[in-house]
Amino acid sequence: MANLFVAYDLMSPGQNYDRVRVAIESLGVYWQFQFSLYYVQTDAGPAEAFNRIWLAMDSNDRLAVIIADGGIVTNWDHPPIDAINTIWRQQ
Repeated sequence: MANLFVAYDLMSPGQNYDRVRVAIESLGVYWQFQFSLYYVQTDAGPAEAFNRIWLAMDSNDRLAVIIADGGIVTNWDHPPIDAINTIWRQQ
């Protein structure tokens, strides 16, 4: 099980946000922290997750998949902090 942060920039032309979000959200349990920043718990490793998301992107877009086993966030927009922390603590 991998805990990953996924961040991306979709550059012009293109910018198919729906397709990229579907690819990220299909990886497993996720939380969207910001418009283009997700936390994902997945059976896919970082390279596999990167490749699966990259298939939904254009060649001029930017993608980062980073191993993340924990973190601290503020409670903007009242995200379910307890649920997020539960995901982080599952191994």
